[in-house]
Formats: sequence, structure tokens, C-alpha cells
Amino acid sequence: MEESFPGGEAVTDIGPRRPRPSPHAVRTPPRASSTTWEARYRAWVIGSDVFATLLVIATTAFAILEITGRPYFLHASGTAAAILCALPLNRAWSRHLLGEGAEEYRRLGRALIVAGVGVALAGLLFGALDVQPWVFLAVPLVGLIALPQRYVLRQFVHHARNKSGTCMLPVMAAGAPGTVRDLIERTRADSHVGWRVEAVCTDSGTGEVGGTAVAGRLDEVAEQVRRGGYRVVAVTSDPYWTPARLQQLAWDLEGTGAELVVAPVLMEVAGPRLNVSGVLGMPLLRVSAPAFTGGRRIIKEAFDRATAAAGLLLISPVLLLIALLIKLNDRGPVFYRQRRVGRDGDSFMMIKFRTMVVDADRIRDELLAANEGSGPLFKLRRDPRITRVGAVLRRYSLDELPQLFNVLGGTMSLVGPRPPLPEETESYERAARRRLLVKPGLTGLWQVSGRSDLSWDQSVRLDLRYVEDWSLALDMVILWKTARAVVSGRGAY
Repeated sequence: MEESFPGGEAVTDIGPRRPRPSPHAVRTPPRASSTTWEARYRAWVIGSDVFATLLVIATTAFAILEITGRPYFLHASGTAAAILCALPLNRAWSRHLLGEGAEEYRRLGRALIVAGVGVALAGLLFGALDVQPWVFLAVPLVGLIALPQRYVLRQFVHHARNKSGTCMLPVMAAGAPGTVRDLIERTRADSHVGWRVEAVCTDSGTGEVGGTAVAGRLDEVAEQVRRGGYRVVAVTSDPYWTPARLQQLAWDLEGTGAELVVAPVLMEVAGPRLNVSGVLGMPLLRVSAPAFTGGRRIIKEAFDRATAAAGLLLISPVLLLIALLIKLNDRGPVFYRQRRVGRDGDSFMMIKFRTMVVDADRIRDELLAANEGSGPLFKLRRDPRITRVGAVLRRYSLDELPQLFNVLGGTMSLVGPRPPLPEETESYERAARRRLLVKPGLTGLWQVSGRSDLSWDQSVRLDLRYVEDWSLALDMVILWKTARAVVSGRGAY
């Protein structure tokens, strides 16, 4: 197996010779050591951060020298040192989070904030009150360059995982067949995450689970890991896993290089809400309540409205052009207003560009028998009510641009669950009703994960995940991915 990164040569490593496997062991083909591509990827990330830091610091120093005529060597070197020290101290280069979710970007942002505060405090301490350009210009610019660099590097890894199956972490899953099967299905559906379950351990120690052979019993996990060289040991729910046995497994895995990952019972709760702390000598998994109010929500509200206002000003020519095309197409109204359900069940009028014929609501009843939507949703891939202009608008989600007026008015958010129809909410079960705890969004996880191709259950699960694990960093990632989904037109009809 070969792995490479931009600018780097292919690396092949078949690893050390393994001992003769037991009768239960899975025979797997030789594979490149997972640490080979991980080390290369981490080196590229570190190099890109150092490059961004030195580039911005040098440019800022040169600009200030041209303006003031004074060299600021101490300011420049101190700011660079603060940034390059804050990144590893905040674990922004930890191999366990590089290429995984929004946490990588959150750590990068936290490190830059710490660096900025450090530079400001140093300026106060040493009487250098002219550090403002370095705090408010240089440090943010480093983030603006480093973040997209990391994103591009991540895309190389995701491409390798999705297209050729390389740059994957070999996983040993151990638990009950049902929970292991769920893990296998999730890793196959989201191959960009980089987990590949190559062997399984169950209570019986025989057979197969989800198309993956069982390598041994649960009490043989550490032994199988030493034979197979697995990078991750994923422990899923099973009565066998008592606290004492999990502790013993952690001890047995020491020195193998394998990372022990224990799937909590709360499978859909993740991110900043989960924290591990020690109380009375016991490791406890703390699950904090979802944040529906507070300072972060105020920041989100301000960001939503400011971005909506700026967006409407910038795209006003586009809005006028689309309105003209719709009017010329059939002389009907430009906008389509529909009652939707918002936060806490309050209804509001959602605004969209009209993409269907004028009497589309009346014709809908005649098409119910051909409904292709999942659950309470009504969807048709070839809906005869859609106009020619409307088909183009829907494919690239241009019909949703007027929802920026809803965001500006406070009834919607830029990112959130899909805004449901009143008749949809009437059939909501208790879990689905949690979608109404926050404002609906112009985009969301549903938008960047398949859009109309999603089943009802998948759509609900993604919305609930957003409601439970919301963060400002997650919003930024979703907004960025929305642009890609809209350009590709994937899943829109």
C-alpha cells in the first residue's frame, strides 16, 4: 500500500513480521504502518502552521517598517514565539484530532486567542503599548491563512480515504454483535473519518459481524491487537465489559501503540458536552446540558443578523436578476411564502423564491400517491410543478436566498435544523420534537450530508445531533461545507 501527500514521495512499509496467528485470528494482507501517513500528515500540518505564522509576521513587520520607519524585531519575534508555543500547548498538533471534525479548528482558534492574550499581557508588562497591530492584525491573519491550509490538507486525506481506501486507521472492534455491527456500518458510510474495522472480537469468538470476520473472544482482544497491529481498539457495549475488565484491557494495550476508544451509551452525544473527570477516585463521564441560551447564543444571534444584512447587500444584484427571471417566466409572483414552525413551536412565514407553478399547492393533493419522500416529507425527483427557472434555482439552492430576510428578522438562523411544516410537526415523536428547541436554519447538517437524498430518520438524527452538540466552530464548518454542497448541486431536487 502506498500513501503520499502533496509534494511528498510515496512510502511503502509492510511492517514487521508477525507471529503465527491463532485459529481465531483474521488473515489480513500486509499494510503500511498507520504511523507512516499519520506522521507525514502531522508534519505537513505543523509545516503549514509555521509557514503561515512566519509569512504573516514578516509581512506585518515589513509593513510597519515602511509606515513608521522603525524595526520591531522584538515585537515580531515575540509574537511568532507566542503563536508557535501556544499551538502545541493547546494540543493543536495532536495526532488524535488532526483531520477529525470541528475540534481541530476549535483548538487552532483557542491557541491563537491564547497567543493574542499573551502578546497583549507582555506588552503591558514591559511597557510596550504599541503591540496592537500584532494582537489585532497579525494573530487573526495567521488564523485566516492557517485554517484554509488545514482544510486543504484534510481534503487530500479524505480523497485518499474515499477513492482508494488509503490513509485509514485499522480498527479492532470488541463488543456485542449488534453494537459492533452499528459501528461497522457507520465507518463504512463515513469513510472520510478514516476508521476501517478489520477484525472483531465477540463473546462467542466465532463467525462474522457485518461482513467482518470475528478474530477471537473478548478476553483475547489485547492478544489479537499485538498480532494484527491495529491502531484503534473500539470497545462497544456488552455485559462483559465491567470496569475492572476495561481497566485491565487498558493496561494490556500499553506498549502496543493502539488507542483504546470506548463508545458511551449516549452514542449521539459528542463534542464539547462530554467531559471526563475523576470523582472519589472514579472516572466519570459528565454530560452537560445543551446550550440553548447564554453568551454563545447571543454571539450566534449577532453573527447571524450581521451576516444576513451584509449578505443581502452584497447579493442584491443577484436577487434582482433572479426576481426578473421568475417574473418573465410566467408573470406570476416572485416570492413564495409558506408557514413554517420555528423555535418552541412558534410559527412564522418563510420566504423563498417561487420555483413552482402558481397553483402548486392545489396540484400537490393530486400527486400524493407518487410521493418519494421519507416520513412526513413530500418529495418528487421529477416534480411536474417545478418551472424551468425553478429547476435551476433549486439545484443550486438559489431559491433559499430570500430566507436571509428571515434570519435578519430573527425567526431563522444561518445554521440550524430544517424548518418543518406545521403538518410535519403534528406527527413528531418526542425525539423529533427536540428539533424545535432551537431556531431552524437556512442550512444545517442535513444540507451538507445529502439534502433531499436523506431518509426521514437520517434527517432527524442529523438535526438532533446539531441541537445536542451545537458550537460556534461547528457552525463555521457547516457554512463552509454548504458552499461546496450548493456548488455541486448534490442531493437537490
